[in-house]
Formats: sequence, C-alpha cells, structure tokens
Amino acid sequence: MLFQTWTFALFFAIVYPVYLAVRRTRLRAAWLLLASYVFYGWWDPLYPVLIAWSTLVDYAAVRGMSRSRRRKAWLALSVVNNLGMLGFFKYGAFAAESLTAALARVGVPLAVPPPGVLLPVGISFYVFKSLTYTIDFYRGQVSEEPSLVRYAAYVSLFPQLLAGPIDRARNLLPQLAQVPRITAADAADGASLFIVGLFKKAALADSLALYVEKVYAAPGAHEAPALALATIAFSWQIYFDFSGYTDMARGIGRAMGIRLMENFDHPYLATGLGDFWHRWHKSLSTWFLDYVYIPLGGNRRGPVRTYVNMALTMLISGLWHGAAWTFVAWGAMHALGRVLTRRLETTGFYERRVPAILKRSWVFAFVTLAWVFFRAGSIGDAWTILARMAALRWADPACPLLLAGLVAAVWLYQRVLESRFRPASRPHLRVLESRLLGVAEWAPVRVALVAGMALYLAVAVTGNGQPFIYFQF
Repeated sequence: MLFQTWTFALFFAIVYPVYLAVRRTRLRAAWLLLASYVFYGWWDPLYPVLIAWSTLVDYAAVRGMSRSRRRKAWLALSVVNNLGMLGFFKYGAFAAESLTAALARVGVPLAVPPPGVLLPVGISFYVFKSLTYTIDFYRGQVSEEPSLVRYAAYVSLFPQLLAGPIDRARNLLPQLAQVPRITAADAADGASLFIVGLFKKAALADSLALYVEKVYAAPGAHEAPALALATIAFSWQIYFDFSGYTDMARGIGRAMGIRLMENFDHPYLATGLGDFWHRWHKSLSTWFLDYVYIPLGGNRRGPVRTYVNMALTMLISGLWHGAAWTFVAWGAMHALGRVLTRRLETTGFYERRVPAILKRSWVFAFVTLAWVFFRAGSIGDAWTILARMAALRWADPACPLLLAGLVAAVWLYQRVLESRFRPASRPHLRVLESRLLGVAEWAPVRVALVAGMALYLAVAVTGNGQPFIYFQF
C-alpha cells in the first residue's frame, strides 16, 4: 500500500492506537512486526516469506558468530544469502538478456531463459539493512540482539521498508528495546513532516511526472527545448518524490517515537560531486562508503587505487539502482565525474576563489545530464535526448524563455536555502533575512503553511497516487 492512499490511512488508524496502548517492549515489538508484515504482504502474500527468510538467516548468523570460532563462515553465510537473493530476483532477467545478446554477437543463437519472477518491492533496501547487522556485529560495532521478534521488527519496520532510509542496526535496535515517551509534540511534528512529504510527492513530483513521462516516452518526437525542460523537470521530480517518501517515513516514525535518519540535505546546493553524494540518499551513500569503498581499500593505498576504488563504488551504486545498462551508464558517468573532479574540489582555489553559484550550477548541470541515463528507457533513447539537446534546434521561440525561467527558479531555490543556513554578508541584507527567517520559524506561520498544504492535498489530490520512483529498486 502507498502512503498517499486511503488504504494506508485506514491501516495506520488501526495500528497507531494499539501501538500507543501497548506499554511492554516485547508486545509492542510483536505488534510492530505484525503490522509490518501485513503492510508488506499487502503487495504480495509471498513477500513476507522472503523477508522472514533473510531475517532468520541473519539472526542465526549472528548467534553463530557469538558462539563459534568460525565467525567468517557465519558472516559469509549472511552475505551470500542476502546478495544471492538480491542477485536472483533483481538481476536474473538482466543477466539472461545480456548473456543472450552476447551470444548472438558471436553467432550463437541461444536464448537464455530468464527466471520469470517479479522483483519484490523494497528488497534492495531490507537486504542492505539486514546486512548492516551481521557485518557490524562481526566488526564489533553492534551487540547481539537477543530477541528474534525485535530483530524481525527492525528489518521489516514498515515506514522505511519499501524505500529506506537504510538505518543501521546500532541506531534502530536500541530504540525498539525501550518504550519511548511519545508526547503531543512528537505526534504533531510527525504529522507535519508527513504532510510536507505528501505535498512534495502528490503536489510536486506527480505533477512534474505528467510532463516528464510524456516527453521521455517518445524522445524522438521532441526537440531540444522540450527535452531540456523535461530533463530539468525530472531532476526535481525525483528529488521531490524520494525526499517526500523519506519525509513521510520519518514523520510516521517520529509519531511512533522512532527517530529515523535524515536521507537528504538539500543536494542541489552541493558545490561539488563529492558534496552532492554527502547530501543525496545519505543512508545509501554512507552504506557504500562503509561496506564497499573502505573494504576495497578506500584512500589508504595511494592515489591510483583511490580512484579505482571510487570508480568501482560508483559503478556498483549505479547497478544497485536497477538491472539495466542505463543505470550502469549513469553510475559510470558519476564515477568519471568523481575521478576527474576529486582533486580539483579539494584545492584552495576551488574552495575559496570560485563563486558558490558557479560551483552549484555546474554540479546541478552535471547531475541533471546524468539523470538522462537514469530516466531514459534505453541507452539509445538517452543518446537521442543528449544529441538533440546538444544540437540546440530551438523550434519554439518561447521555449528558451521557459528554460531561462526554470534556471532562474533553480537559482532562487539555491539562494533562499543558502541564506537559510548562512546569513548574508551585507549587514542590511543580514537584518532583512533574519527577520524573514524569524517569521518563517514562528510557530503560527509553520502551522499555517502545513495547514495550507493539507488543504491543497484534500481538495486537489486524489487518493490514488503514482508509485514512488525508488520502489523499483
């Protein structure tokens, strides 16, 4: 079930009062586990079987590590089981198609049959989430969880089950081991955060999706202006879509007394590609940092090995996002960008002398162009879009004005958020901004803004929204 549907509203209306009424940690964990399995089974009754299997294997692996000297063998069991599940369900069809195409190129007319199974929603997220427990326990960074029910509730926690954030066991398990004191402020903050996330998704992302889908469905039928507008629109669509889901998940968690990690930190304010990946999908970026990049050697084995490790990590990240060559190309583009700019971004000249607006503009332009591969239906479509945008065949005189307006909107977004976190350098602007921000932080204003969003959602948005983009990963 989707967060933005009446089905979920009814589900939460049943789950939440019971959750608040139960005061014993074991019973609350059991209720949370039951609710999460019902939530996941709503998509497909067989889905809970998969997550239960992953949960049982990893729970047994940690118990084995704590009671046996063969710790590496138990860790290997967890890694092979989780990555095996992920590989079979997510990459089986992709591998079969790629092998069939490769055989055809060398003259072997053999069709490799795909597994014929659908990708379970959210498997990439809960597999990585469960792996953090076994790996961190092996490293001595988390204690063994004695309760299977509590551990199962951690893995299947329904607010973050389908699209993250990928919280670590050392953050969530201690929270589930106690009964938090949930205040009215927690419930209010959770509700407002949920409404903001729902507004991002239903009012902004889904509205942008209408234009993006129309253009990207047939890129050969459109010229540069429409393709450029659709590409920029997708940059904002995917941001509002994914950060909206994160806000809703965190809002639900906050209302339940559970603090989930932030997943976004205004990524389009990034001043470099490294900075971008510290701001975008932070739970996944830090996961790859801790469990892929650093184990590969990180930056400890010289500059050449550092660049190789960085490129491999970005390529794996691209493949994680989807079983298609478009995602591999997207990861390769970011890998190349990181390798070429890493040294530049650490120089004093770049940090102190290049204006922030220029740095943010080129990062936004690079990320937006990379999104072409992410969104396109095929590599051929991606090249068509890029080629047509590069040709600059501006058929409609009004389109450059629209594009300039979008660029101006991006700049305004950056400037407003920049002033939110860093006062203006000029004294008279600093006073003006502080007063405006003070008004924005005033509780009645915040309540009015949230109420306005809720009113818009109630009047203009139907109960059946589009699936979140990251559900396919």
